[in-house]
Amino acid sequence: MSADGKIAGTERKQIRISSDEDKTRVRELRMKYDAILVGVGTVLADDPHLTVKELDYDTNPIRIVIDPHGRTPDDAMVLDERAPTVMITSSECDREWDCEETIRYDGELCLSDILGILAEEIGIESILVEGGGETIASFFREGLVDRYTVFVGGLIIGGRTAPTPADGDGWVAEEGVKMVLKDSTVRGNGVVLTFEPEKK
Repeated sequence: MSADGKIAGTERKQIRISSDEDKTRVRELRMKYDAILVGVGTVLADDPHLTVKELDYDTNPIRIVIDPHGRTPDDAMVLDERAPTVMITSSECDREWDCEETIRYDGELCLSDILGILAEEIGIESILVEGGGETIASFFREGLVDRYTVFVGGLIIGGRTAPTPADGDGWVAEEGVKMVLKDSTVRGNGVVLTFEPEKK
């Protein structure tokens, strides 16, 4: 995020915030997880690959997209042949994608249930949630965050309605989620902050 806490401008187009050093950190981080997860908003705004260039189809993390209403385009890069992809959508959505698996849920999205299905049916035990803000806020809201890492870059974006790392409809918990700073590391013209939720 920028030094004023934004991840994009008010028009939600991607802005370069990370340093080259931080991009290397993210690539190494991706290699440590079974899967990388984003919401459909990130797919529409950034069209990411969510892969590690050095890895092939069988060794890249599985890509997971939460898309309740079937808005992911057929030509989105997250659906290419560089890595397997799992789409998560509502049972009311009749959309089909050319991907390895589509998981459909009934009623409101419950991330705890989805994680259980991913573990039981696919063997996914660790997930790197890369965004966007509403998806990250949802994981905090359900108490599913083990570690929160953010790169704060030397850039001011501004904008009252510009998105933040944990976006959405207000507080993710009644008094917020208290975090404990575990590490801070300078990476180029910015710093990586690592927090863990305070144990109750």
